[in-house]
Parts: sequence; structure tokens; C-alpha cells
Amino acid sequence: MTFPAGFLWGAATASYQVEGAVSEGGRGPSIWDTFAAADGKVLGGATGDVACDHYHRYPEDIGLLADLGLNAYRFSVAWPRVMPDGRTTSAAGLAFYDRLVDELLSRGVLPVLTLYHWDLPQALEDAGGWPSRDTASRFADYAAVVHAALGDRVRQWTTVNEPFCAAFLGYGSGVHAPGGQDHATALVAAHHLLLAHGLAARALTGPGHEVSLALNFAPAIPDGSSPAHAEAARKFDGIHNRFFLDPVLGRGYPADVVAAAGRFAECVRDGDTDVIAAPIDWLGVNYYAPARVTPLDDPQAPSNCPLPTLRGLDVLPAPPPLTAFGWEQSPATLTSLLTWISARSGGLPLVVAENGASFVDKVVDGRVYDAARVNYFMEHLRAVHDALGLGVDVRGYFAWSLLDNFEWAMGYTQRFGLIHVDFETQRRTVKESGRFLGRVAKANSL
Repeated sequence: MTFPAGFLWGAATASYQVEGAVSEGGRGPSIWDTFAAADGKVLGGATGDVACDHYHRYPEDIGLLADLGLNAYRFSVAWPRVMPDGRTTSAAGLAFYDRLVDELLSRGVLPVLTLYHWDLPQALEDAGGWPSRDTASRFADYAAVVHAALGDRVRQWTTVNEPFCAAFLGYGSGVHAPGGQDHATALVAAHHLLLAHGLAARALTGPGHEVSLALNFAPAIPDGSSPAHAEAARKFDGIHNRFFLDPVLGRGYPADVVAAAGRFAECVRDGDTDVIAAPIDWLGVNYYAPARVTPLDDPQAPSNCPLPTLRGLDVLPAPPPLTAFGWEQSPATLTSLLTWISARSGGLPLVVAENGASFVDKVVDGRVYDAARVNYFMEHLRAVHDALGLGVDVRGYFAWSLLDNFEWAMGYTQRFGLIHVDFETQRRTVKESGRFLGRVAKANSL
């Protein structure tokens, strides 16, 4: 398989999952610090206090990435490190990312910067969090500060990562920080996250700068061909996929979702959808697995999937082969997803901003022979290549993740990394999957 010239080959991380150093450099607490410290919220009582210690070990980690042959690193800035209270700039916090960007450039690695990967400053949560419209304005201020500091060297900017998870898992089901459990509130939070994206996009302008956001998609696959099955798939697709994609594309919120969303429309003010539809240069596509859906006999019965507005459907257990997380492996679905987004968006450039799998890994004689992950990447890269062959403008692929890390509510029980991390010693060991992806990247850079 060959890929276009200039194709981005990278790996991704998120600040709270890898940095550690939660009390250094003037960093303030985030909602994930608070959530992880609460009893029973994270498996095993794990926290991101140390994580991969990337804050201190970033030169080593970037060196490993560059040595593999990857040419891009997608990382996120910790808002509470740059603005400990969500409003006041910390010079020490900005200095860390200044050093990080310089290290990347010195190793010939393109920095791809994400402004928000879920670590909201706790001070802003105390003031209302994402259900408060003011948080979107504060995010725009934060974007302007980071852009002013790093925009002379960073050209690739992503505003928000997976607003679906930040809203619905954080304020709806409560399985992520800050742990809210109100579906109506989650919908309002989702709108404000999208509004934050649009407001921030205005601040991220500069010569050669490209702006994006990253959405996580779960294509809905019905388990039958009846009209009821099609309706179940439509409902799931509406709230999980189209609710976030369509307003970014300038289509506004899907009418079918809004009609089922109670008083949601009351939080959308005149002009909001125009702001959300700010032009983007590419869309980040985060893909892990599809959702298998089936209708219920009672169309008003609540779904077993913890998403707002869903009634009359169930999400079925994933069929094998499964990852260690219990997620279905369906690479062909990635091809169909990329072609669907391309058609719906009129050919908008796409980047696979996250794709990867957790498996049980062991270090044996200094090596990690993760054949299952090698196969996973091989099949999903084939899916991307198939989409390219169908005319989809795909410009990059980022593996999740560069490092084994703090996997949110699952703590340290799930390993996604190209690089194995011994969390007791912080020893890094490149996995065979990392070597494989590096060989593919090098072969396509000749």
C-alpha cells in the first residue's frame, strides 16, 4: 500500500493521560484531578498524578517517536497548566509547551496541537462548567493565549477533541469527569463545546495555519433490514454522529434529533450555528468501533445506551473479534465511515486523528510482541487506503496512542500504546506494533 505524498504519520496523546506533574509549574486542578480523587470513580483508584511522567520525559518520548520514523505528534495542551484558574495565564505553564514544540521541531516532527482533551480547569467547573455558556467564551480566550505563544511554530490546530464524550459521558452518564448525570444538561454542554470550537477557530488564524476539530464516530449498524431496524440506526446515528458533524458543516443541528431533545433548542441563540460552522481546513476522525443496534417492541422504551433522547432501541453486545476493551474490530466500517463523511461534507479533507486498540501486552526479553495490534493497524490502514482509492481526501493517520497511559475511568488497566510503559519504573519499551507502523511510515516517505 502506498499513500499520498505529504501524508501525516503520527501518534497521539492527551495531556492528563500522559503528563503527570499535576502540581508543578503552577498547574491548577482539573476536573479529572477531582474526579480521579473521588472514591470509586476510576478503576483501582488510579489517578493521572504521575501517569507517564511525560512532563519530565518528553525528550525521550519524542526521540522514540522520531526514531520510529513517524513525522507528526498530536498532543493536547492542559488548560489548567496554561491557565490554572481557567482565566489567568501562567508563564511557567506556557513555557512547558514552548519547550515541547521546540523539541518536536528539532527532531523533524510536526506538532499537531489540540487545545481541549477533557481536562477543564476545576475553577471553571465550579463556575458552571460546560453547561454554562460563559465557559465557551473562556475557551476562546484560552485559545488566543496559546496561539499567541506558539503560533509562530505550530501550524496545525485542533480545537476540541470528542465533544461527544466530554458532554455525554461527563454530564450525562457520569462515567467521566465531572461525573454529572443529567441528560438534558449533557445536551446543553454539547452545544457549548461546539460553540467553543467555533469561537476558538476565529482566534487560530495565521499564515499557513490549519484549523480542525476531532469527532468520534460510531457508525450504527442495524441487526436487521426492517424499517424498524433502519429507524433504530437513524436514531443512534443522529445523536452520536450527525448531532456533532452537521452543525460544523453548516447544516445546523439535525431536525430529527432536536425534535426528540425536549427543550434543547432553547439554549441555542441566534447566530450560534453560524459560529459553530466556522470554516475548518480538515476534520479529525476518531474511530474505534461501530455500534450494533436493534429496535425494541416499545418505541418509547428507554435505550440501554446512556445517550440522551434515545428511545426504542438497544445497543447489542459487540461480536468478535474483540479488543481487550471489549470493542469490535471492524476495519471495513472505517472505509464506509470515511466515504460517508466525505460525501456529506462535500469532500472536506479528513485525518484519522485516533485509531488503535488495547490488548494485553507483556515484555519478554526486552521486547513486546503484540501481533494482535500489528494486525489491527495493518487492517485499518488497508481500510484507509481503500477510502483513498474511492476518492476520499485522507491526509493523515494517527495511532492511539504513543504511550500506554492513564485510560480515564479504566485507570491503567488498558494498554493502547505503540510504546509499553512500566508505570513502576517509567521504563519505555517500543512494541512490535510501533516498529511496524514506523516501517510503513518510512516506506511511504522515500
